[in-house]
Amino acid sequence: MTRGGRKKDRDAGPERRCIVSGDSGPASGLIRFVLGPDGVLAPDIAGKLPGRGIWVTATPAALEQAVRKRLFTRAARAPVTVPDGLVATIEAQLARRVIDLISLARRGGAAVAGYEKVRDRLLRDEVAVLVQAADGSPRGRTKLRPPEGGAHITCLTGQELGMAFGREHVINAALSAGGLASRVVDEAARLASMRGRIGEMDAGKD
Repeated sequence: MTRGGRKKDRDAGPERRCIVSGDSGPASGLIRFVLGPDGVLAPDIAGKLPGRGIWVTATPAALEQAVRKRLFTRAARAPVTVPDGLVATIEAQLARRVIDLISLARRGGAAVAGYEKVRDRLLRDEVAVLVQAADGSPRGRTKLRPPEGGAHITCLTGQELGMAFGREHVINAALSAGGLASRVVDEAARLASMRGRIGEMDAGKD
């Protein structure tokens, strides 16, 4: 695993070019945008909206530069209306997506919350992703370690993580291996990048 929990040898998927840096990279590390019929720019977090995609690296700096330098208009070759609060909107949508994916994993029995349940699954080597709230106690977080080769996500607040489990607040959670775990890791990496927490998303040892 690399920082942010991305597995080095897992297929990173198709590459796309960022309109700000000009660099190409895995689509999973960028934000896709499309233009609506009225010329209003719309972030396409799930990558499923129809239309020609415009791609920007998932960082506030890249997005702000794209707006400031009118790079969306240049890329679209047409007038573009950029909604106010674009960066905040994208961050909120990414957080919601991570929460919903964890919730889906929970409903399928692939995610648990609570120190004892997480510890039990770690001891049984049944954890692929350890998720800990960003606002949890640093001392408390060190009591649990991500599994060897596993991912460690720390970009959600305790309240956000709680939403995935139908609770008010959750500090520790764990996901079993599977397709949803990989999707959670990818989306959490984008959210961490947007929140400037990518360096805190430790990876397990290869």
